[in-house]
Amino acid sequence: MKLRFTKIALFIVLLIFGFQLWSQSGRVKSETPSADEITLTEEKGTKSSKGNLLGIQPYLYPSDYANEKTFYNKLSGYLKEAQKKDWLTDNTIVVFPEYIGTWLVASNEKSSVYSASTVTDAMTTIILTHPLNFVKNYFSAPANDKAKYAVFAMKSEEMAGIYERCFSQLAKEYNVTIVGGSIVLPEPIVHNGHLRITKGSLYNVCGIFTPNGELKSPLVKKTFPVDEEKAFTCSGRVENIPVFQTDAGKLGVVICADSWYPKVYETLKQQKADLIAIPSYSAPNNIWSSIWQGYNGGATPSDINKNDLNEITERDAWLKYSMGGRAARAGISNGINVFLRGKLWDLGSDGSTIYLKNDTLGNSSNKNGASIVNIWL
Repeated sequence: MKLRFTKIALFIVLLIFGFQLWSQSGRVKSETPSADEITLTEEKGTKSSKGNLLGIQPYLYPSDYANEKTFYNKLSGYLKEAQKKDWLTDNTIVVFPEYIGTWLVASNEKSSVYSASTVTDAMTTIILTHPLNFVKNYFSAPANDKAKYAVFAMKSEEMAGIYERCFSQLAKEYNVTIVGGSIVLPEPIVHNGHLRITKGSLYNVCGIFTPNGELKSPLVKKTFPVDEEKAFTCSGRVENIPVFQTDAGKLGVVICADSWYPKVYETLKQQKADLIAIPSYSAPNNIWSSIWQGYNGGATPSDINKNDLNEITERDAWLKYSMGGRAARAGISNGINVFLRGKLWDLGSDGSTIYLKNDTLGNSSNKNGASIVNIWL
């Protein structure tokens, strides 16, 4: 009997050892990101001492999130390109897209995560690699979609650290203000100039980094999550949307769908914002040419033309009911809206940079690659 128990114990030890070897093996050590694939660069206006809004739509692959270096080097490549064109000044505001930090959930994982054909397969591998952390977060999840909550919660400290270090260093290295797209984290705050997370609900947030690398307080929280996001994230309060004083002007930052709601612009107007930056993500592939189905996640505002429903395209709806149709009412005459692009598993992406220059609305070409659009103020 004693020998039997010894064999069982030995088997369990070998099983645990084998699992540890599997979970820790196959990590990507390369610091080389995917090719930049910059298919579009545009400049509007002439160089001005007032500064500029620089919209960067990177084209990302899962492997760009393999580790902190690949992520940093990928984003740095776009800023180097802008630097070559003399588009970076002391008064430059660089805007990255929504969710650019969220996929740091895949950082430092097995190489099979980055080669997976679907996001479900990728997340399943991550879960299997961290079973105890996943289970702990799953059963304490304050969300309807407990699995999605648990995946982001269990990787949140690592995600937050990479996000802050990369954008802080980029801001310092290139001496610019950076609107850091967005990242999904549990109860995130800025404490003593650093990004901190606590236990609780997930929020889709954006950090603003000054040219000296400081993370400004507060974080911008998405206030109108779409239906899919509602299953695992919470919404911020419209009245708490901040405006930031920059060398280029008073900057309002709103995340994606928030830019479609009049109440958001009322908040910006009260704080006398004169610039707006909108990090966005639009999916799946080719959605911009599809017929607009109406608002998703929040009540349809009363000023919407009901004849546009199921008639105009998604692209036309973005131009009419987001920044282009609403910013002027808030006294905002310059702004930029950028979209996350790439081949991130099977998620898809669409959208091209929308810009507002001196109350004139424009939209860059929708190309299947990265783009950099510069708007002189």
